[in-house]
Amino acid sequence: MNSSRAIYPGSFDPVHFGHLDVIHRSTHLFSNLIVAVAASKSKGPLFSVEERMAMLRETLGDNPAITILPLEGLLVDFAREHGVFTVIRGLRAVSDFEFEFQMALMNRKLEPRLETVYLTPKEDYTYLSSRIMKEVACFGGDVSQLVPPSAQARLARLSSQDSA
Repeated sequence: MNSSRAIYPGSFDPVHFGHLDVIHRSTHLFSNLIVAVAASKSKGPLFSVEERMAMLRETLGDNPAITILPLEGLLVDFAREHGVFTVIRGLRAVSDFEFEFQMALMNRKLEPRLETVYLTPKEDYTYLSSRIMKEVACFGGDVSQLVPPSAQARLARLSSQDSA
């Protein structure tokens, strides 16, 4: 097990500045970070896994410390496949804790080597969620201060298609 590597899983549908804050701060803690883009079919994603990965690549650039990969199936299987047993999760508020705590316990039950590290985002981003970003954008709201340009452009295209 290499503790200098971690996985940051999420749907990133779309990626927003809260996600990016956790990603950047994680790269200061770990020499290699795998950003694992989950299919999240149960959440009814707005963008395909490929589109979400493209948004992340466009936003993060060519950072050798970050690898962006698709995540299908269980996180524990992904962790085993890549030999990485530290998971990064963001906690915005106390309301996130119960779900995240249950997930961490289940993951540890399935894979005892798996440890979860929680990071809180910068205060400016604690209210951000992909669900809120999608809703604001669908109604034509300005999300330019909340999401990177790659996500903003894709959200704008979807918003203009909906209004056409």
